[in-house]
Amino acid sequence: MTELKVTGPARLCVENATLRYDERIISRDLSVAIPDGSFTIIVGPNASGKSTLLRALARVLAPSAGAVVLDGKALAQYQSKQLARTLGLLPQASIAPDGITVADLVARGRYPHQSLFRQWSCADEAAVEAALAATGTTRLSARPVDELSGGQRQRVWVAMVLAQQTPILLLDEPTTYLDIAHQIELLDLCQDLNAKGRTVVAVLHDLNHACRYATHIIAMKDGAVVAQGAPKDIVTEQLVENVFGLPCLIIPDPVAGTPLIVPKGRG
Repeated sequence: MTELKVTGPARLCVENATLRYDERIISRDLSVAIPDGSFTIIVGPNASGKSTLLRALARVLAPSAGAVVLDGKALAQYQSKQLARTLGLLPQASIAPDGITVADLVARGRYPHQSLFRQWSCADEAAVEAALAATGTTRLSARPVDELSGGQRQRVWVAMVLAQQTPILLLDEPTTYLDIAHQIELLDLCQDLNAKGRTVVAVLHDLNHACRYATHIIAMKDGAVVAQGAPKDIVTEQLVENVFGLPCLIIPDPVAGTPLIVPKGRG
């Protein structure tokens, strides 16, 4: 395992955590720091612990030992609404209430900002409209969510998370169900949000997408962090073969100049 290296200050950290589902331990003594202002992408083979790490960062999964810390305080100490104003989560699978429209679902992203003394406002309306526009779902706003295609639904869920307007976004396989054009569109959006100051953490399966878009990559295998850092610094042929079991060549991406993985295949 490589030494933990942080490329910038970290508001969100995992400290010596054990992550488990009942008796099955996924990660033990795991320490990870998410550089603030980064576009961090977590990669690794299936069952490597990457989604488990994201769930821990979102307080969906509580460590059985150690802690997940935000701004110097364990996540367990935050009230739900307080945390939801800082962390926005897109889980792998989301189920919308029957019959709910796109606009109403996206509006639920504003719930953390509501209180007895602060009801729906022009700012809430503007946040929803901006989230719909950013995800290309404005024209779908009056339609029931359960009538949409898988790709359309995914973009609507992303819109709901964007409507929260949190400084940190956690996205678990956000390109699921999206065709290649919409995958790039969504990753471009994440890159734009990051450029405007949001910290974005995403789990992705496509290593080439990770290399092109991430400012910081966390590579996982068997529940442990194998390497982390800028794509150009850590993504090597040896790393890809070690983590994914894939012999490959690494060449510069002709568009972005980032590492591009070319599988050797059977030759």
